[in-house]
Formats: sequence, structure tokens, C-alpha cells
Amino acid sequence: MSFPNRLRRAVLGGVGSVIAAAALSGASLPAFAQNAQPQVQFKTSLGNFVVEVNPKAAPKTVENFLQYVNDGFYNGTIFHRVINGFMIQGGGFTANMDQKPTRAAIPSESKNGLKNTIGTIAMARTSDPNSATAQFFINVKDNASLDYPNPDGFGYTVFGKVVSGMDTVEKIKGVATTRKGMYSDVPATTVVIESASVVKR
Repeated sequence: MSFPNRLRRAVLGGVGSVIAAAALSGASLPAFAQNAQPQVQFKTSLGNFVVEVNPKAAPKTVENFLQYVNDGFYNGTIFHRVINGFMIQGGGFTANMDQKPTRAAIPSESKNGLKNTIGTIAMARTSDPNSATAQFFINVKDNASLDYPNPDGFGYTVFGKVVSGMDTVEKIKGVATTRKGMYSDVPATTVVIESASVVKR
């Protein structure tokens, strides 16, 4: 199965949405970009990890992602799709496999030069390159096949990287998975994002 198809079916619940972006509520991007690259801590049922986002390379994606973080959107969501040797995907479904409603989709920023290397965080999407909303994925290997213009002429937008807690990502990628209804690659034991918050520095 091709990478785009695998990512699309990972969306786990919604014909349309995929992994998505982030935003800084209320702050203007120019002022925001003058600060050090923001970091977000994810506390999960398998441990914690921190991602550092890159507003210079992916301003709209980072803004969107941080808004979801600051709104508490990710709290209580799960990693709903895990493929060891590929990526772990989350940020859109509850433990009951209900997809959370999101804001409008954002435009692709996949031409920013950032690559889908191990430990990077990127946006999921459907076949529409401008369909990313809230779901994100973390690459657990170098996935050059997802870099612009692969695999379909558009690529997947990378907007940051894991800077600590990669051992937690390793734990998540290694969990046993099963099929739940129409969804495959679902962790047999739910991996919950207990909270996501901007690190105060």
C-alpha cells in the first residue's frame, strides 16, 4: 500500500481529516517568531516527550498547532494509529474512537525544506494537500517517500522535531496493535495523550 493511502486510512474516523496543525492563540506570528522556537510537552500514558516547533519554516502550521495545544484540544486524545518502522499518529480521536471536531483545514507548507526524518513531527492529510487540521504524526524512521514532492506531488508538512523523550516515542511505536471496527494499526492497549502544553522557558 502506498504511503499516502496508508496515511489516509490512519485518520481513523473521518473520511476527511488527518493529522493536523497547531496554533498560538492570540499572539501575532511576527512577534511570536522573534522568540526561541516554542516547545510543547506531551504527557502520555507511556511517558512524556517534548517537540520543538519551527515557526520560521512552517508559520501557518505552527500557529494552527499551538492554537490546538493552548485550547486543550489534544488533552485526552489518543495515538490511534501506530506502525513500527513508519510513524505514530495521534491528536484526533478520543479513547472511544470518536473523532473530535476541528477548525478549518490549513494550507500545505510541505515545500519548506524540512524532511520527514526520524523524530520529526508532521501533519497528516487526505489526498487534498490542503486538508490538514489537528492530527499529527511522528516519524519513527527516515521517510523520504513523504518529502515534497513525494509521494503524490505534494508531500507532507514537517513543522518540528522531538527534542527530548524519544524513548517514549520508541515505547509507543513498539506497542501491540489490533483492528477496531474499520480501523487497523490501533494500539491494543490505548495510548492516551493526557495533556499537551507549551513549555515555559
